[in-house]
Amino acid sequence: MPLDFTLYITPLVEILLIWIILDYLFKFFWGTRAMDVVFGLLVFMFFFALADKFNLPIIRRLMLHMANVFAIVAFIIFQPEIRLALSRIRFRGKKFAFINTHDQFVEHLTSSIYHLSERQIGALVVLERQDLFDEYLSFSSVKINADFSEELLETIFDPSSPLHDGAVILRGETIAYARVVLPLAHDTSQLSRSMGTRHRAALGASQRSDALVITVSEENGNVSLSRDGLLTRGVKMDRFQAVLRSILSPKEKKHKTLFSRIWKK
Repeated sequence: MPLDFTLYITPLVEILLIWIILDYLFKFFWGTRAMDVVFGLLVFMFFFALADKFNLPIIRRLMLHMANVFAIVAFIIFQPEIRLALSRIRFRGKKFAFINTHDQFVEHLTSSIYHLSERQIGALVVLERQDLFDEYLSFSSVKINADFSEELLETIFDPSSPLHDGAVILRGETIAYARVVLPLAHDTSQLSRSMGTRHRAALGASQRSDALVITVSEENGNVSLSRDGLLTRGVKMDRFQAVLRSILSPKEKKHKTLFSRIWKK
């Protein structure tokens, strides 16, 4: 009796497709809040497969209803991350090509920050990660929700702009809010006398979150980075770019894909 190779090929194709989908999910959402959703999706799929395997129709039906609600809620809550992922997809001819926009974003943000530094224009920028800054939004905060551009960021911090006071919140590659009042650090032992409210706010924000906070001094144009409660002063451009890339693409060189992460283990 001849072997039916479709019995072996079909499962392999299904496994390969699932692997590719999961690989791209990990690739796009690694290091963001949406990563929790990806892990939750994997757990959900596991239990759904068990319910299907052991023929539990009531549980399957219940999980299908839960999946519909979960999809809507996840889309609303994680809209910024989803939009960022979709922005990396370009349609070329009849093929979809995934692109990495991190390098372009790093170049533009670096150019903008050091242009402000040359002009000695004070600035306070928060690169939001998993810890959101929604609790610090107040009546004085202004929602921007615009794609990042050098011109927009520099316009916001122009001394003649009504938005120049306070911090700008970057959510992904979007300027989410301006004129945000950040919590001040109580322990100012890291700060010199020449450092003012901006540096104290940057240090305070980094002590309360996993964000990277960028400060440009209006006194001397020095660029400082605050992260995990530590403030580094006088950061040069090459070091600035290296830190940004490590934040935006954590462990990218060692763990580029889901396959490489599992293979390393």
